[in-house]
Amino acid sequence: MSEDPAIYEASVTEEAELIFEQPLNERMRTFLRIDFLYGQASYHNERASEWGSRAAVSSLMDILAITARTDVRADTLKELERQLTLLNDFQAKPNVDGSRLRTVMSNLLRLRTDLLGTGTGYLQPLKESEFLAAIKHRSAIPGGTCEFDLPDYFYWLQQPAELRAQAFNEWLALLRPLCDSIAELLWLTRQHGRPRQEEAKGGVFHITFDRDSPVQLLRISLPQSLGLYPEISGSHYRSSVRFLTWNGLGARPSQATVDVPFTLSCCN
Repeated sequence: MSEDPAIYEASVTEEAELIFEQPLNERMRTFLRIDFLYGQASYHNERASEWGSRAAVSSLMDILAITARTDVRADTLKELERQLTLLNDFQAKPNVDGSRLRTVMSNLLRLRTDLLGTGTGYLQPLKESEFLAAIKHRSAIPGGTCEFDLPDYFYWLQQPAELRAQAFNEWLALLRPLCDSIAELLWLTRQHGRPRQEEAKGGVFHITFDRDSPVQLLRISLPQSLGLYPEISGSHYRSSVRFLTWNGLGARPSQATVDVPFTLSCCN
């Protein structure tokens, strides 16, 4: 069955847009994962139910697993410094909103101070918690956090919702300086990107980046009504985008063969 190009020419006006992001280095990949998990943990912690608390703790365990593999705090501080240097250079350029620039820089300086103030052992209380260590150990087993596996965890989950939320907020508070810094850096990185209209000929698009200005994050936006999504591969030197047609859960996606208009942002 051939594809009808007309369905890809719909106006984007008043249409829901889907934004797909692709990190182009390990630091950005880690930042996006932690920001996702932190948002997920905060969301589920606000649900006053046993299952909400379980989901929140699961997200917390994932954040701790990521921070155990690399020094995320040091990477975040380096990126804060880099962004502050870039913004400082902007002050001398014409047509710059000085008030807004000072506000952004002030916020970054505050976040840097807060993160420096945590010290290198900021996660030690979480790592030393026997309660959380037991949950982490049993979580490696499918269904390993059942009542009969962790009776103390089950007992805690039966406590009043406000007590569970209070305990979880104390754990989350140790991560907040890091996660708030990452959220601000992601916002700033996205702001650096200048959206431009592109067209993927035959559903395929290739990008070559300027090596003197490394790109950290790709953002691709297209109307949800197109029924397409991008599959992105590559590095900070070059990337390829292939648009696939969503054919439902019961069928494999197929390569789009028509020209696909989309919005591209390359974020430094």
